[in-house]
Amino acid sequence: MPAASLRALLAHSIDYAGMFPPCSLALEPALQNQAQYVQSPDAWMLSTFVLPVDQFEAASASVSRFDRKHPLRLSALGAKTERAIDFVGALKTAAQTIQSFSKEHVDLVSVNQLEMLLPVRARRGTSPSDWRTGLALDVDLGALNEARLLIGDLQLQAFWEAPAEMAERAIALLAEHNNSGTETRAFGYKLRTGGVTADAFPTLGQIARALVASAKHRVPTKFTAGLHHPLRQFRDEVKTKMHGFLNVLGAAVLAAEHRWDEQQTAIMLEDENASSFSFGDEFFAWREWKIDNHRIEAQRQLVTSFGSCSFNEPREDLRTLNFL
Repeated sequence: MPAASLRALLAHSIDYAGMFPPCSLALEPALQNQAQYVQSPDAWMLSTFVLPVDQFEAASASVSRFDRKHPLRLSALGAKTERAIDFVGALKTAAQTIQSFSKEHVDLVSVNQLEMLLPVRARRGTSPSDWRTGLALDVDLGALNEARLLIGDLQLQAFWEAPAEMAERAIALLAEHNNSGTETRAFGYKLRTGGVTADAFPTLGQIARALVASAKHRVPTKFTAGLHHPLRQFRDEVKTKMHGFLNVLGAAVLAAEHRWDEQQTAIMLEDENASSFSFGDEFFAWREWKIDNHRIEAQRQLVTSFGSCSFNEPREDLRTLNFL
């Protein structure tokens, strides 16, 4: 039986993204895996199945694998767009697809999340050599307000992705939107934490700034890609160090609880020593910093889940570390 604090930190934390690299499974075997996972003893760690909106119709054939006690919980992945006008159009299509699919499979399916990339553009005068540092969001409060109108009737949490170097700007914009209305479901931010090549991984500082900004503005954050392993470690397949999901989730709740700055947050994100992490029945500790289970659950409202193409690998690594 895992420690209560580990359960609090990892409850419904893994969005299974089996269709995405590096696993890149076809739709049917990925959904077959999900149907097995939702009935496994470790289902308490499982969150949603990440499904592109354009695959909803094809997924209908596999919905019968699920039942009322073990439904198919989905995170809908909207289309990638490059301009604000296209973003709004793609979002409208996504909302209509989600609503139709949910009605068709009302007893077996729930769409709990929507994930979508915010369009970005290069600032005027930016040369090709420094375009990564010259990016600007191609959406504003008006576009977010329109997005709210389009998905307002859907009972889901929306997460908007922007590049790691734009995290603080994106989170501040989302916070401005969230604070301007009375909606209970705040818009969240999605941070890409890796990929299949070394250049896809954000720096420790970029993740730290995103976590501190999220805590400061009370904007929910989720993560995607690269968090296959509990602790930060070098992986030969990507020729770089991959960030650990215990590092990231643990730093997120501790940074929010203790009002850490970016430097302190980055120190925890960098820690590769399993002995620094302690899970008990009353609290989780990293080095001298502690947080009790009740406060973990409260701060998890800000750090919801991470996408992984494997549900097995995170669990196997936790068992190897004797955490699970």
